[in-house]
Amino acid sequence: MDLNKIPKQFCENVIVGHSGENFVTAMIVGETISAYAFTPQHMKRLAQNLAHQVSEFEKINGTINATWTPGIESPIQTKDLGK
Repeated sequence: MDLNKIPKQFCENVIVGHSGENFVTAMIVGETISAYAFTPQHMKRLAQNLAHQVSEFEKINGTINATWTPGIESPIQTKDLGK
């Protein structure tokens, strides 16, 4: 598969949650959201793959300056939508 020929969209945000049985990843593009469910094993392999891809990118392009701060809530919550 030639990844250069696949149509692409810029993903503006990713939300990940989990239950005792699976992980759910939601990818947000504008006002559209697509959610995907993963088994724990599949999510672990995805996380390993992403870490590998970022590492390979940084070997070629230099360190990516980014900070992840868990627990930050969006200023807009679904509970606020009815107001």
